[in-house]
Amino acid sequence: MGVTTEQPREHRFRAVFAETHDDVLRFVQRRVHPTQAEDVVAETFLVVWRRLDDAPARTDPLRAWVFTIARHCLLNARRGEQRRTALTVRLADVSPRTQTVDPELAAQRVDLARAWQRLSAVEQEALALTVLDDLTSPQAARVLGISPAAYRLRLMRARRALRHHLDASDPAAASAALAKETLR
Repeated sequence: MGVTTEQPREHRFRAVFAETHDDVLRFVQRRVHPTQAEDVVAETFLVVWRRLDDAPARTDPLRAWVFTIARHCLLNARRGEQRRTALTVRLADVSPRTQTVDPELAAQRVDLARAWQRLSAVEQEALALTVLDDLTSPQAARVLGISPAAYRLRLMRARRALRHHLDASDPAAASAALAKETLR
């Protein structure tokens, strides 16, 4: 029996799958209900299989390419929902690992969760791609279909908005920030 043309393609697909599946699953799980995540990931890799000939050869662009496909699959899966809920990113598990909870840490987590919910969907996505998905600016820009410079500007604005919302949850910090802005 000779080697079929599908064997090298299948081998490449398996390598791409092994290299990116866990990251893509985490990426998707933060954006949809856990019961939907596996379906979106399966759809993502179906598209990867179909478009494998378009895949970049190098690892960094390949990872961003797969994330881009996953993002498009997410948007397709949630097209009927409101834009805000379609792009809401779930925060990492905040349950304590021990029985004793540091009240200060718990308060910070609550403040972060509240501040996160006040961010726009665009701001949440920019922060999530860098902080939660560990993508570089060029990779995140490719996922969003914008230039790296535009992404860095979007990320800077998102960080500023998050800081503003966190400061707003602390009245003393909010007063200091307001005074600082007034003096400018």
